[in-house]
Amino acid sequence: MSSSKPPSARPADIDPVETREWLDALADVLDLDGAERVRWLLDRLLERARLEVAAPEAPRTTPYVNTLRADDDPDYPGDLEIEHRLLAYLRWNAMAIVVRANQAVDGLGGHIATYQSVAQLFEVGFHHVWHAGDAERGGDLVFFQGHASPGIYARAFLEGRFDRSQLERFRQEVEPGGLSSYPHPWLMPDYWQFATVSMGLGPLLAIYQARFLKYLGARGLIAAEDRHVWAFLGDGEMDEPESIGAITVAVREQLDNLVFVVNCNLQRLDGPVRGNGKIVQELEAVFHGAGWHVLKVLWGSDWDPLFARDTDGKLRRRLLEVVDGQWQAAVVRGGAYLRELLVSGDEDLQTLLAEHSDEELAALSRGGHDNRKIYAAYRAAIESDRPVLILAQTIKGYGMGEEGEGLNTTHQQKKLSEDARTAFAGRFDVPIEDGDAASIPFLEPAEDDEVLGYLSARREALGGPFPVRRTEVEPLPIPQLDAFGRLLAASGERELSTTMAFVQVLRTLARHKGLGERLVPILADEARTFGMEGLFKQMGIYSPLGQLYEPVDAGGLAPYRETTDGQILQEGINEAGALASWTAAGMSYSTHGLHMVPFFIFYSMFGFQRVGDFIWAAADMQARGFLLGATSGRTTLNGEGLQHEDGHSHLIAATVPTCRAYDPTFHYEVAVILRDGLERMFGEANENCFYYVTLLNENYAHPAMPDGVEDGILRGMYRLEADPEADAARPRVQLLGCGAILREVLAAAEMLRADWGVAADVWSCPSFTELRRDGLSVDRWNRLHPEEAPRRAYVTELLDSHDGPVVAATDSMASYADQVRPWIDRQFVVLGTDGFGRSDSRPALRRFFEVDRQHVVVAALGALAREGAIEASMASTAIERYGLDPELPDPWTR
Repeated sequence: MSSSKPPSARPADIDPVETREWLDALADVLDLDGAERVRWLLDRLLERARLEVAAPEAPRTTPYVNTLRADDDPDYPGDLEIEHRLLAYLRWNAMAIVVRANQAVDGLGGHIATYQSVAQLFEVGFHHVWHAGDAERGGDLVFFQGHASPGIYARAFLEGRFDRSQLERFRQEVEPGGLSSYPHPWLMPDYWQFATVSMGLGPLLAIYQARFLKYLGARGLIAAEDRHVWAFLGDGEMDEPESIGAITVAVREQLDNLVFVVNCNLQRLDGPVRGNGKIVQELEAVFHGAGWHVLKVLWGSDWDPLFARDTDGKLRRRLLEVVDGQWQAAVVRGGAYLRELLVSGDEDLQTLLAEHSDEELAALSRGGHDNRKIYAAYRAAIESDRPVLILAQTIKGYGMGEEGEGLNTTHQQKKLSEDARTAFAGRFDVPIEDGDAASIPFLEPAEDDEVLGYLSARREALGGPFPVRRTEVEPLPIPQLDAFGRLLAASGERELSTTMAFVQVLRTLARHKGLGERLVPILADEARTFGMEGLFKQMGIYSPLGQLYEPVDAGGLAPYRETTDGQILQEGINEAGALASWTAAGMSYSTHGLHMVPFFIFYSMFGFQRVGDFIWAAADMQARGFLLGATSGRTTLNGEGLQHEDGHSHLIAATVPTCRAYDPTFHYEVAVILRDGLERMFGEANENCFYYVTLLNENYAHPAMPDGVEDGILRGMYRLEADPEADAARPRVQLLGCGAILREVLAAAEMLRADWGVAADVWSCPSFTELRRDGLSVDRWNRLHPEEAPRRAYVTELLDSHDGPVVAATDSMASYADQVRPWIDRQFVVLGTDGFGRSDSRPALRRFFEVDRQHVVVAALGALAREGAIEASMASTAIERYGLDPELPDPWTR
């Protein structure tokens, strides 16, 4: 048998007698004064050594044993015998949910192994730790390992929250009453709090949920004490960069309310996580280096006598040498293999293990399958003054026997044979009757069984059923539109960008009684870019430390002001973290029972594109708030170049069902859209949606809001300018635009009228996406009501009495405006900015992407020529007059 070598060779001991004296002294201190005194002395020794000599680095890892000493394990607060009986029902029903579903509908999928691995880690929390929240205190927030959902459903079944018919409909989610495949709040809005099955999102989201708890407490909005955020993660999941990318935030923000529990069953979906190494040691080193309190729960209580007899530490050293691939093999190959693996030719280890038979060795438990060890770690975590990482070693597919336990294939296991089910029931003392292994019934204790009383009593003591999602919340007072009066009037000679219009809205809201304190401005280190630095003084930047320095701009108008009760969340150059904060704030109505109104402003290029998976999860969790895509469009950010210019975020936004996306041009459009979002999400409407609004950095004069356009702005289109000429004989076109290019469209309309004798109406289209959704809704209604008079899409109705071909131009890819093509009942020409961005002046960029006023004119003349309304030579003359080169390659190929 092969065996791994120690991680590093030890230097020779030049004075064994002195070494023994030091070790004996350490043992005496441990016996007399305990582990804390030992740690204190070691810290002082290392501190002194570093001052006097070039001391070695402090170790980043500890031996491959439990962090907490067996002698320090607290008394277990529950009845282990009853909990064992209860867990037997849960294990069986969790397995039955998946197996029965796949017998009924082949290919539904599901996972047996994950819950069997993590079951006791969950149950100790359910019985003794996680508070659901009640009138006296808020609830704990738990990110469950998503693939383990059948086990959580099995528990809710015994609690009476689900019936058998619902268990029968696992992963059958189309009709109401089915159970979602994974934690999906959108599908089960009264049950799940967090969406967790997209690997890597849960860890980062949990960090910022814990931070937001601290933020709300510091601002006096909630009582945050005694509430913890728990994230249950797989060891394979920790490969995702997002899983560890923000762990230093937890220490910097003093998140003593955060606990990560990593289910270290040592297996990914395809095989070992670290077959040639040790994932526990790797994670310990990473998190310890970041400043977390790391607790290992590796071995069950039945290992304690062995460790007590391991006086020379040989067993501990051998445990460290064995790699994860060998530990996995030991699960499958049994006690004889494990004995050979541990002994590895050492006579002392042979003697140490001699009292155990092969069967007894194989039965030695992992720490994650021992309630006592789990509870000890959980209690230590709650009492810690730092964020805590618990590394709990388990077995993937625990109890699934030869058809799943420890196998590389176990994650994909959806079925178990009748023999395997019988063995499973025997392993866990499941009370099955003859034939149960064949029929796989859902099992329940008798109504008078103490198991059910215990289950109910433990949850009652902790505030009630869990998990639970609550949505009852008081609406916020929403100002009327006239509160933004300055933005509804013409700006005159004053030029401003829509970004500055947003800042004015934010300032107005900040002064609004009952609403201002609920605003959560979120920045990814770009406040000065967007002209928002003045908010630093007005609102303050949240920091748990306050401000331990005098900022260099202390005497200025907009000093950088950090404070313990600050309102702004300044996340640094960290879009993922900022989006996680936005999600935490946007879920506050369900997690904390009060509305918070998050505004996250960012470069539009770095929004949906960079953190799209987080945004999708936020939609699943029904987060509410505003995402502001600043410096939007392919041609407005003239100096930043290819990787900064966005022409596609609106297309990505259109893929999220709950996202209402707008690309406004004028300040009044910004005010109308933001005010509508406040009313829909945080007012009486109480809608589950969020808003994506793109903003510009281009300054120009803004007109006054025309009468009666509010509804059109929100539905996505309204007529901004009618051709002043009433001559019906003139050829006519309808010009559509939004965002940065609407002003080019307006200029093109003037050119068409003055230079080419063409009448042009101009339409502002703040949301082609909303227009498309309206069209799809109308089409569906017509399809399903064949005997009714057909309805017409909003865009069709608006254009109905306005003649001429339609030309649309935007600063996004052509596909954005092209979304409405099915409902344009005439010739439709779309101009967009397909291709990579680049740096240059705005006019040059708009010419390059063929969305400037001259190209709009040429597109309109070409459309009229194709209809026979004018001679084709007019379009050719325009091309020549404007210096356009028809032979240039397509912009997206250059």
